[in-house]
Amino acid sequence: METAEKIKWKVAGMDCPTCALTINKYLEKEGMENVKVNFATGAVSFELKGQKNELALSKGLTGLGYTVVEHQEALAQIHSHDHGKKGGWLKTHMQRFWFCLPFTLILMLHMIPALHSNSNWNWLMQPWIQFALTLPVLATGISYFGVSAIKSIRNRMPNMNVLVTIGALAAFVYSLYGTLTGQDDYIFYETAATVITLVFLGNYMEEHTVASTQAQLKKLAQKQVVMANMIAYDQEHNENIFPIESSALRTGDLILIKSGEQVPADCKILWGDAHLNEAIITGESVPVKKQSKDQLIGGSMMTDGTVKAQVTAVGKDSVMSGIINLVNEAQSEKPPVQQMADKISAVFVPLVVGIAFLTFLVNWIVLQDFTPSLMRAIAVLVIACPCAMGLATPAAIAVGLGRGARNGILFRNATSLENFKDIRQVVFDKTGTLTTGNFTISGFQILDNNISEEAFKNIVYSLEKYSNHPIAKSITRTWKTKNEIRWKQIKEEKGKGMFATDKEGMAYAAGSYEITGGQAGSDHHNIYVMCNGQLIGAVELSDELRPESQTVIRYFHSKKIKTILLSGDRLSKARQVAEELGIDEVIAEKTPAEKLQIIGEKNTLMPTAMVGDGINDAPALAKATIGISMSDATQIALQTAQVVLTNHGLKNLPLAMGLGKHTYKTIKGNLFWAFAYNIVAIPVAAVGLLTPMFGALVMALSDVVLALNSGRLAVKKVV
Repeated sequence: METAEKIKWKVAGMDCPTCALTINKYLEKEGMENVKVNFATGAVSFELKGQKNELALSKGLTGLGYTVVEHQEALAQIHSHDHGKKGGWLKTHMQRFWFCLPFTLILMLHMIPALHSNSNWNWLMQPWIQFALTLPVLATGISYFGVSAIKSIRNRMPNMNVLVTIGALAAFVYSLYGTLTGQDDYIFYETAATVITLVFLGNYMEEHTVASTQAQLKKLAQKQVVMANMIAYDQEHNENIFPIESSALRTGDLILIKSGEQVPADCKILWGDAHLNEAIITGESVPVKKQSKDQLIGGSMMTDGTVKAQVTAVGKDSVMSGIINLVNEAQSEKPPVQQMADKISAVFVPLVVGIAFLTFLVNWIVLQDFTPSLMRAIAVLVIACPCAMGLATPAAIAVGLGRGARNGILFRNATSLENFKDIRQVVFDKTGTLTTGNFTISGFQILDNNISEEAFKNIVYSLEKYSNHPIAKSITRTWKTKNEIRWKQIKEEKGKGMFATDKEGMAYAAGSYEITGGQAGSDHHNIYVMCNGQLIGAVELSDELRPESQTVIRYFHSKKIKTILLSGDRLSKARQVAEELGIDEVIAEKTPAEKLQIIGEKNTLMPTAMVGDGINDAPALAKATIGISMSDATQIALQTAQVVLTNHGLKNLPLAMGLGKHTYKTIKGNLFWAFAYNIVAIPVAAVGLLTPMFGALVMALSDVVLALNSGRLAVKKVV
């Protein structure tokens, strides 16, 4: 089966969430799959299917009024503090607002009664003067709203600019008719100018508030371009150090990082040790000690020390880039709660135009007066706000994801944020999740008198060095030797242990109690060592609980959420940990395949979250309602679970759940406000209780109310 090509674009010209919906509908109509449109960042991604190529689709978006930006421009936009800034005059909503404001304020002066009796202001009452003052505002408005409206109608996807254009043009044309026929009572130039000016202000305020939620992501993006000290050697093998941009680094390059500098790319320390502040990635401001062979994450800050390191990943392969992409993609996701709002938004504009026309007809019949009937119809057009419905979800998700990223919590998609509200039980892996995973050898026992202590340690080391299990790593770190056994054959069986054969045909094994065949009298050791089917010794290791484990378990109990310990370790060890922490249920001695089956069964009973290391527990994490990886911010972790707690941040698990629940509450509150606003505002405007000018101001403020409500998520207590 052929894999579809994944396309990622940066699209300029999205001025409201309805625009994102328009682009989404267009690409889906053209047969594209997995379409994701992020209004906040302008990012668009989809899988290329069917006959259309990139160029044809790009031209199609241009026809809709949007522009696919080249890669270099896209990068410039990411680093720009002015969201959607394209350069030039009257290219941003703020510039358009300030241009229109002086003309509009002068037009509004004639509405002050005191000026009517002042002869110095008679010129302002002249219809043709008002016409001239309105023209620059109208031209600016039509060049933006009008062009966008025409393109959207032509593509059968009318947007909110249709409402603004019809409203402003109706007021202007009616006023022009009054001017030409000498009927001053028909002149409402200030209405056309005010509607355009205030909608520009509203669009700017919406744009600014949504862009501000991207601040954390922009910080992450900016960290990717820093200077690096490149190490190179000449023909005489003399070391030379020279500065280059981090974007020019390649995997394998050698770099020098000094105290006070930023780590320019993901790398591994070859020489030296240092302390690093990884707050930009993990949210943890306390410096972390790093030494030879440790991994450094690009973007972190070296607080003291000097190291030489080798670059392990650059560009899109780096941890930082993975985090940025993860947050961006999560913002583009639409949780189920948004689907109803999207369906209503799609028919909203034609519906409002119909209501406005009906308002005009009914009022004309009842009032027998054309002017107030038209003003009420214009007020209906102007006050209706499809953007509020479109903004409800993206604004809340952007803030929720931003706060999560700031605290080392990465959500793969918006659905996982929403799903937290349903979680009724949490399953924990033991090693490396509830415990530190840093084992120490507390003792060992040799049962064969013919084997020396040195030989025993050598056998265990030679077997365990081929495993990535935390226990194996602890043993190999402590018992490292240069005289390791060269195996003829070696394999690892998950959940059991390591099995090997040497050149003489001797069979060795190191693993769990299961491999002993009952030869061991008890199962209280961690590792049992076998030679040709005979038990020759055992190793005992100790692992300490994470200091925050008890607090996290207590939190879930306070929320009436069941806690379960699911481990591959022995039942006695698992029970000991469970009793110490107060965990409700213990399931032990399970292989990864059995863990997968158990999670599947738990999920059918009630929504289940699982917390694991993101590598050994990958299948079970994928099966859970929400899989939460406890691994460091590696690519494996980013690709495994729906939620990643970086820097082993178990302490942030309650915050992740709280953010999920409160983000959902915020979305519901936003949608309620958006629907209630339109349900109340449209009838109020239809019966003449709101002027078009006041309607335009209220419409602008409706988006700001949603943005401010969403912004509360950044600071409110969620745990």
